[in-house]
Formats: sequence, structure tokens, C-alpha cells
Amino acid sequence: MSLAFDEFGRPFIIIKDAGSKSRIRGIDAQKSNIQAACSVARTLRSSLGPKGMDKILQSGDGDITITNDGATILEQMEVEHQIGKLLVELSRSQDYEIGDGTTGVVVLAGALLEQAEILLDRGIHPLRIAEGYEMASKVAVEELTRISEKFEFDATNIEPLVQTCMTTLSSKIVNRCKREMAEICVKAVMAVADLSRGDVNLDLIKVEGKVGGKLEDTVLINGIVLDKDISHPQMDKEIKDAKIAILTCPFEPPKPKTKHKIDIDTAEKYEELRQQEEKYFKDMVAQCKASGATLVICQWGFDDEANHMLMHEKLPAIRWVGGVELELIAIATGGRIVPRFTELSADKLGSAGMVKEIAFGTTKDRMIIIEDCASSKAVTIFVRGGNKMMIDETKRSLHDAICVARNLVRSNSIVYGGGSAEMACGIAVEEAADHIPGVEQYAMRAFADALDSIPTALAENSGLPPIETVAMVKSQQLREKNPHLGVDCKETGTNDMKTQGVFETLIGKQQQLLLATQVVKLILKIDDVITAGKYE
Repeated sequence: MSLAFDEFGRPFIIIKDAGSKSRIRGIDAQKSNIQAACSVARTLRSSLGPKGMDKILQSGDGDITITNDGATILEQMEVEHQIGKLLVELSRSQDYEIGDGTTGVVVLAGALLEQAEILLDRGIHPLRIAEGYEMASKVAVEELTRISEKFEFDATNIEPLVQTCMTTLSSKIVNRCKREMAEICVKAVMAVADLSRGDVNLDLIKVEGKVGGKLEDTVLINGIVLDKDISHPQMDKEIKDAKIAILTCPFEPPKPKTKHKIDIDTAEKYEELRQQEEKYFKDMVAQCKASGATLVICQWGFDDEANHMLMHEKLPAIRWVGGVELELIAIATGGRIVPRFTELSADKLGSAGMVKEIAFGTTKDRMIIIEDCASSKAVTIFVRGGNKMMIDETKRSLHDAICVARNLVRSNSIVYGGGSAEMACGIAVEEAADHIPGVEQYAMRAFADALDSIPTALAENSGLPPIETVAMVKSQQLREKNPHLGVDCKETGTNDMKTQGVFETLIGKQQQLLLATQVVKLILKIDDVITAGKYE
């Protein structure tokens, strides 16, 4: 406890429990924060690019995740340090907003902080460094806009979108069949995209997976896949031109809300009760039949008696379908969700060209596919793979590619990948720094050096000599004034990313620069770290 005395000699406390609190101030606080952030960034550095390595993460309860998706790695690493957590938030916000580039944004933030540490050692004030970084990021974002290219696509010509999605997938585990995967993602996005408004509702794209089969068996289904089966084994497994009743009311006799007790003392009374229950079921099934439904999808379960009657009436049914899936089915089939049997009518039924139950291999696993839907505004990507980890990683990879296609529908500007955009920005920032009179010019040059960390990491991960490769490509960019030259990670023989077809979205790259700069500014402005003592 820290004691002080007022003018009358009375003691008072300045900081409660000061003895148990740890406190770092000034330059030491900044150095320790930078060290923590850089150690997190170094973890992701080896996962960048098409030849990036994967990480295996084991949770406390033994679950294993294999991935090279930056956001997933940081999420599951359980970072303790408060500044490390900022980088976890950074990659998460990149994931939420753009969906791709989660590794690059953390590597860039780490490089900016490493450069800032060198400037701090030279005695430059952290706020001047932060201001220099801010000026440099503006120059870099303007340069990105200048070197970006627009490409035109429409519902018939989707090749440019496929090329960009292939760039995203080339760094993932699915890169051996990236062409097929990219086409699946683009077709899924175009199926649900509203091109007039430039908007895509990703909730309408469902990604389902099932262990077994090979990665090449992954398909796009113009409809919904349900991880359920038809409720009775003797019902039809294939229904053509289905009229679907979507119910949120259970196939059960009504239950009174109050507590109740029934005394049955004779066989006649029991028989009467049984007939009454049977009548409820018969009425429910009759109402479904009367509406013209050929398939019933119910949010709740129903007992064996109701199931038996539905089978007798040749009315296939699916039970225990979740609320989100029900909504997707309603959107896709053009049906209405019906809360009571009395409200069921022909105009509230959804329609689908085919509903069928499929089985997998030698297992008892079954799934239901609803395809050729009336509105067909909901699609499902059905992933197959050798094991659960493979399927989970494929789902994450497809999510990134879908987000990239969505971003291109919203804004069809691209920059070229392979570190070419970063090097072009670095050159522009260095030129701009020559016209800045103050100390900020040193920070701007440091920003340009930090931008080179992305192509350096790409070259390093691809087994190329990093310093030689980056220096050669950068000098070639300056000589030829060609911002499309990048690191030839795949060793195709050309550094021109336009020829290689390596694209990235403009808004994704700009977001990376802006987010990384914001977080670095935030970290540099912290000069006092007070950690509360642990509870005894």
C-alpha cells in the first residue's frame, strides 16, 4: 500500500494494494508491448503465402485443429498477454470485414512494430512515429488505388472471379484442386448475389461436410442439404416435384399448460382417451394431405403413432430440423413457415424439383438433399474429405474464397499479389518521405521497410533467398515502372503477377494496411502498463 500524508499529518492511500500491482512505465512499457506483439506475429510469419506451413493446435480437451488460417490460429492459441490479444482482435476484424488476409495483416503489424523499436532506440518520440505511420498509410492506400485495375464480369463471364478465388485457395490445404473449388465458390456467390445492388447475403450459402470420399467429390447443390433422414424407413426416399409443408408445430396432442391428473378406472375410459388421441393425429395428417403437401418438414419431433399414420397416408416426413435450416428451406422453396395446422393451406407450401435421401458408403449415415428449388436463392456446398480435420480446414478455406468473391461483387477492383502491391507501396512511401521535412520522414521510411516484410516472408516460405529475391524484384519494378512484379513463389519463370494470374481484392489490401496501422498506433501510445495483483 502506498501511503502519503496531508498538511495535517493524516495518512491517506494513493493506490490501493500498490504492493501487489506490477507496473512498467515509459520506454520499458513500449519495448515489452512491442516484444509481445512481435512474438505473436512471428508465429504466423511461416504460414504466409502459397508455400506457407500449417499449424497444429491442441485444445485443453484434446481437440486437434490443423490450419494455416491466421484468424483460426490466433483464436485457438489462447494468447494471455494483453497486447497479444490486440493482434488476435486485429486478425478477427480482418476476418469479419474482408474474410481473407488474416495472416498478412498480423505479419505487417509485427513488422511495423519491429521498425518502431529501432526508431525508439534512436530517441524518436513514439507519437511522432505514430504520426509518420499514419501519413505513410495514407500514401500507401492512395498508391494501391492508383495501381489497381477494374475488371468486368457478369453472370455469364465469371472467369475473373474464379482467378481471384484461386489465388486465395493456393495458400490453403485444398490447393491441389483449387480450380474446382474456386468455381464452386464463385457459382455459389453468383447464385445468391444481387448484382444490381452489389450485395451478397452469405447466410444463404451453407457449407456442409461429411467424412468419407475424397476432396474432389465436393459439389455445389442448388438447394439445401440436411443432416437428417426420412422419419420412417418405409416412406418414399425420393420425392419428385415435392410440395413441402414447413411446420413449427409438433405432431402431438395438445398439452394443458396447468398441472393435471387423469384418473382412468375402466377400460372404456382408456379406450376413449386413445381414440381421442388418435383423432388428433388423424386430423393433423388429414390437414397436411388436404393442403396438397407431399412432404412434411417439422421443427419438432413426433411420436411413433404419428409417424405410423404419416407412413400409412404415404406422406414422407422429416423431423427435428433446426430453426436456421427451416428459414433457409423456406427462402429456397418459396414456402411459408406455418405455426399451426389450422393455418396450413396450398399457397403456403414450398416447392422443389427433387427431394431425396442419400446414404454414404457402408455407414448408416444419411442426408437429405432438397434441390431444384422454386426460388433457388439458397445454395449448399457439400464438402467431402478423408477426415474431420481435413473437412474443417476445407470449410475455412472455402469461407475465405467465398468472402473474396463477395468482396469483388461489392467492389470489382483488384491489385496483383505475390508481394507486388506491397513493394509498389513501399517505393511510393519512400518517395513521399523525401518531401517531408520533419522527424516523421524516418517513420515513413520505416513503414516502407516494414511493407517489404510481406514479400520477404513469401520468398522465405517458398525456399528462395529472401533478401536477394526482394532486392531483385524491387529494382526491376523501379527500372520498368511496372507495379505488377512480385515474388515468383511457384517458380513459374516469370515475376509478372498479371501473367501468373495472381490477384487480390483492392478493399482487402487497403483494409490490411489501415487496420495494421491503427493497431500499431494504439500500441505505441501506451506508456504505462499496470497489472492488478492476483486474488489470494
